[in-house]
Parts: sequence; structure tokens; C-alpha cells
Amino acid sequence: MPPPPVAVVIDPGDDASHTHTALAAHHPPSGRITLHPGPGTTSETGLAHDLLAALGKPPLLPGRFPAGGQPAWEAATAWFTALPVNRLTVLRAHRLTARRTMRLLQLRALTGIHLTLVCHRPHLPAALHQALQTADYCVTADFQAARRHYYGTPAPVPPPADEPARPANRWLTLPALDRLVSYDSPTPCTAPGTPPPIAFRHRPPPAPLTGQTAQKAAQRLAAVTAHPRLAAALAAALFTGASLQQLATARPGDYDDAAATLALHDRARYTDGCASHQVPPWARVFLKAAVCFARLAPRQDQHLLAGPHDRTNLLRVAESARLRPPQPPADQRTGRIQWDWRERKEAQHYDAMLTRHQTPPSR
Repeated sequence: MPPPPVAVVIDPGDDASHTHTALAAHHPPSGRITLHPGPGTTSETGLAHDLLAALGKPPLLPGRFPAGGQPAWEAATAWFTALPVNRLTVLRAHRLTARRTMRLLQLRALTGIHLTLVCHRPHLPAALHQALQTADYCVTADFQAARRHYYGTPAPVPPPADEPARPANRWLTLPALDRLVSYDSPTPCTAPGTPPPIAFRHRPPPAPLTGQTAQKAAQRLAAVTAHPRLAAALAAALFTGASLQQLATARPGDYDDAAATLALHDRARYTDGCASHQVPPWARVFLKAAVCFARLAPRQDQHLLAGPHDRTNLLRVAESARLRPPQPPADQRTGRIQWDWRERKEAQHYDAMLTRHQTPPSR
């Protein structure tokens, strides 16, 4: 289905009411994004960073990318595809270069979003007019019509909280992250078909998150990184309890959006074997964004989620979101997050058992 025509709003006198009304309608939960591009740049990547910031995400993507090119547009497109966003209003559109406008038109074509360009001049500049020749568009100079049909209603004001909010920097300690840095080594599987549902034979299943904890974790992951793969990997770790090596076996075809399942692989049956995990509703937006990103971004590998080379960045994102596994007792802490505390504790337990069995009895 083709996207709706691009709406071009002419604001000949640069009336502040246009800008104020469009900005007041910005409300991502309601599906409305108002973009006020940063001044002083004509960079296409800079415009993608502005889009990511408008979505409430840090604009820079961590990690290394082929040819040094950061896939900011691919990340923005992935989030616009996965999130329930259906309307994008771009202010100061008369300053857009033809290439920047074409980028926005490509975003519209890929996501089906309703695009509104606000030109604060009496006439369309040549660059904007040139770019629009490739798309269906309509023009209006009626402020009331623009407010009703394009800008949207002012964003709702949240009601005051009944009780004081807890500090945003409070850690969420989640046992499901215990195995994130486990040193197992599953390998991808190229066999066709969907593996059977997970049967936890060699490890206990992760405890499902409560609704409140899942909501907090999802909000934090959405806010701390614009990288779809890293956000999706951490979300997957929370409902699978899998290690990074297990998560790294997932490929774009391993997420089934219709069935809401994620397949992880272990051809040698090192841990869980090849198995499908049910994806809870709160985590699906991250998996959808990761699938879209994997299909769009210049790929140095075929990973759907974070790969082993992303370990450092993944842990940094988790710590930025204040998510951690259970930590040692207070008197044993080093001041840093200890991701392998459970692994070391288990290793020490097994070493002690071996020592007891190998020590000859005293006479």
C-alpha cells in the first residue's frame, strides 16, 4: 500500500503559531514525531541523528562499521518501522537540501509514515521543489487545516504522580542476566525449519519478569541506545536467560513476528540445543527493529543480535541502562559491576568438590 501524499505546509510569514503547534503535538507514544532539524548543518547523517534524538534515543551508535560509515539512517528507519509511529512533521523544511529531502522521502517509502514538511517561506525553494517531483504531494497555506489534518492535537499532559518517583539511576538487578557472559560456545545451525520450543534440561528457566520490571527494563533499553541489535540482544537475554554466545547464533530469519518466537541455536547441544523461545509483548518492538536493521544496514556479518565482537559495547549499554545480574555481598564488591560473579562462584564450587575427591584420606 503506497504511503499518503507528502503534505507541504506553507508558512509565508514564519508565524510562531506553526512552530509552537507542531512542537506541542510531538508525542511518540501517540505515534507523532515533530522534528526540528539542528541548525548549521547540511549533513545527511546529522539529520538521521536528529531523527533518533526526536525518538528519545542517543544519536550515536556504538561499535565499528564497514568503511567507517555509521548506519544512522538504517537505525532510524528500523525504529520508525518497529515503533507505533505513523506521523512525522519536519519544521524548517525550506532549509533542507535536495539530498536530505530525498532521505526523508525514502524513509516515508520504507515505513509508510505520513510526512509533513513545513516551509517557513512564501514559496517552495528550488531544492525542495526538485526533490518533491519524485513523490505525490499536496500544498496548503491554511494554518487551521494544517493544525487539524497534519500537526495533530497537543500532547496529553501526564497526571501528577500519587507517590514520589524512585530515582532513575536505581539499579535493576535481574537474575536472567546471570549467564550473559558465560563461556559456552554454541554454533549457528543452517538446518531449515523452526526448532522446537525450549525445554530447559541443563539449566533452570529464567524467572519471567513482572509487568512493572519488564516495563522499566524496556523503557531504559529504549532510551539508552539507538543501536537496534544491542537493544534487542539485551531484551532477548532478559526473556531467554541465554549467554552472549547463544544470542550470537540468531540470524534475521530466526525471529518469527507472526508467532512471536526467537530461535537460538546450539548444533552440538552444548547448552540448550536448537530451540525457539516465546517473545513477550514488551520485547517484540526490539526484535522487529533488529530484523529491519539487519536487512538495511551494511553487514559485516549475519547477526540478528549482538555478536561476540560486541561484548564490550553490550555490557556498556546494560550498565548505562542500570541493568545488572545479582552481585556479590557488599563486603566482596570491587566497585565495578561483576558480570561473571556467578560463573566464578560455580567454578570455585566445582574446584572445591574436585579437591575433596582427589585428596587421599588421612590414616
